[in-house]
Amino acid sequence: MKKVSLLFIVLILFTVLYSRGNNSDNPFFHPFKTPFGAPDFTKIKTEHYMPAFKKGIEEHLEEIDTIVNNKAKPTFKNTIEALDRSGELLRKVSSVFFNLLAADTNDKMQKIAQEITPLLSKHEDDILLNVKLFERIKDVYKQKDRLKLNTEQKTVLEKYYKDFVRGGANLCEKNKEKLREINKKISLLTLKFGENLLKGDNEWKMVLDKESDLKGLPQDIIEGAAKAAEKAGLKGKWLFTLHKPSWIPFLQYSERRDLREKIYKAWMNRGDNNDKYDNKNIVNEIVNLRLEKARLFGFKNHASYVLDVNMAKTPDKVYDLLYKVWKPALERAKDEAKEYQLMIYKEGKKFKLMPWDWFYYAEKMRKERYALDDNMLKPYFELENVRKGLFMVVNKLYGIKFIERKDIPVYHKDVKVFELKDADGTTIGIIYMDNYQRASKRGGAWMDAFRKEVRIDGKRIIPIVYNVTNFPPKIPGKPVLLNIDLVRTMFHEFGHALHGLLSQCTYYRVSGTEVSRDFVELPSQIMENWAIEPSVMKMYAKHYKTGEPIPDELIQKIKKSGYFNQGFATVEYLAASFLDMDWHTITENKKYDVDKFEKEAMGKIGLISEIIPRYRSTYFAHIFAGGYSAGYYSYIWAEVLDADAFALFKKRGIFDRKTATDFRNYILAKGGSEDPMILYKKFRGEEPSIEPLLKRRGLLKKDK
Repeated sequence: MKKVSLLFIVLILFTVLYSRGNNSDNPFFHPFKTPFGAPDFTKIKTEHYMPAFKKGIEEHLEEIDTIVNNKAKPTFKNTIEALDRSGELLRKVSSVFFNLLAADTNDKMQKIAQEITPLLSKHEDDILLNVKLFERIKDVYKQKDRLKLNTEQKTVLEKYYKDFVRGGANLCEKNKEKLREINKKISLLTLKFGENLLKGDNEWKMVLDKESDLKGLPQDIIEGAAKAAEKAGLKGKWLFTLHKPSWIPFLQYSERRDLREKIYKAWMNRGDNNDKYDNKNIVNEIVNLRLEKARLFGFKNHASYVLDVNMAKTPDKVYDLLYKVWKPALERAKDEAKEYQLMIYKEGKKFKLMPWDWFYYAEKMRKERYALDDNMLKPYFELENVRKGLFMVVNKLYGIKFIERKDIPVYHKDVKVFELKDADGTTIGIIYMDNYQRASKRGGAWMDAFRKEVRIDGKRIIPIVYNVTNFPPKIPGKPVLLNIDLVRTMFHEFGHALHGLLSQCTYYRVSGTEVSRDFVELPSQIMENWAIEPSVMKMYAKHYKTGEPIPDELIQKIKKSGYFNQGFATVEYLAASFLDMDWHTITENKKYDVDKFEKEAMGKIGLISEIIPRYRSTYFAHIFAGGYSAGYYSYIWAEVLDADAFALFKKRGIFDRKTATDFRNYILAKGGSEDPMILYKKFRGEEPSIEPLLKRRGLLKKDK
């Protein structure tokens, strides 16, 4: 008996110790022993995520219980601040997992996402629907005018109160349960939408095996296609895919109209092929669930619910802005279409201009009219030179220095890490730059954070952010050359990064990019202006072979072509914005014919047949797999702000230090700690005008 008991005790102890050993091996359960506490990707393994998620949820709920059961009277510190600080482990694992899910995914990661997504949805609801917690928040909220709170604290209190109200805290029990079910379904559907898109994109391939199929394509595009084919086990052939660095240059340069049509139709029908990756049913379910959710809160549609906390406030104001820009943009696009059609006839051809012809004839027209094409410019936009130019711009504006850190672990060999130091030598933050396209990365470009900036006990916790883009993949011995659009993308995403890095906030709820959706694009879009300023291009646009700066002649050609094709660029964007708003202003729950709905939406605004929306419904990831539902308009809303703001820089000097300091202090540093229009007026001195935007795009009649 004694031996059996002893053995039993030993087994129990072994089990406990083994369990603790597993916990101790999980890098998320301890501070990362890396410079600045950056994620330790040398130790993080796939099997660490789920235990860390579960423990993070458990710890977060314990922290919420501590707040709820506090016997002391609710105060800002013991309720609002305590809530803001809670959930540290969950925040830590989520920030790493969801970046890698988008930037370097695999089947195991996607399986974890499917398992954890409903748990996280439930967890969020468990907090937002916690009656006792809301009572404490409400108690503090009622005292807000008597409490000695600073501006940031008032905003944080207001936002948390609204979060809970908009999260269902005031609903009856029956509707709370209904809301839980809706949130769970939406979270899984948006995940599935994105998975379908990524898998469908990666499966589609156009393999060419004759040199005649390559007619018109630049040599670097041909070499890239050959390398892609070789990597896919198709040596001696050329592979083109639905990733932008592949399909866009094919459309621009290929003389094979049949092949242009093939790749373009594959692009425009993503998620709309009635196969296993079809997204039409998912679109239907999401828009109906969002409408159902909006009604629970007394809104007549999802857009009204979303916009209630944005700068725009109402769908009518969004539509009003879109139509103001739409009319002159459509007029310009129609003129462009006529020009391209005439070019087709002059070539002795009789076909009607179609969407798969637009890129090709636009490129020909640009070359004919301005003696300019991407191949003339790309040698001056080698990726590393562009990055150096970006860093020089930031240094001249804000006095910031960049130091590459090769001692900080990365999640992929192509990722680079930089430390940012302020003019006084203080470390501002860390940025990871993940630039190259790969099959494990979803399309597009984005910024987010592994750790957001906050202040704890008066000490600033430095932010750790990342930029992800889909630039052409590296080919050994070959430079990575960018076109102007990709150059702008690098500057754009770094603008988002600066918003996170230069944040000087105390609370997570308002730190960095935690601002309204239609304000968040201001810091990113304004950075694009410096990318194409002549004096700035002279700083960084150097020929990758000779090191010679870009000639004045080319800069002048870029400047002269500034309004070129702006009808198309503006119309395709606005068409997608209208489509987003139309989906989210529906007021009837029913099964929609997605293609018919889209056709009617585009017919209503008079979209010409030669152009389709930048994103059709079935691959509109911004609104069906991201956070931009009833918010895609925000790019043009923010462009009104950024064009107006940059006009001030142009007036005073594009590197005027006072203007830059004001922009840093009133926009970048403040995050969401104050009403965005108040912040903008503090910087600019007045509300923005739409005229600089119309002028920039060449849509004023006098610019035509």
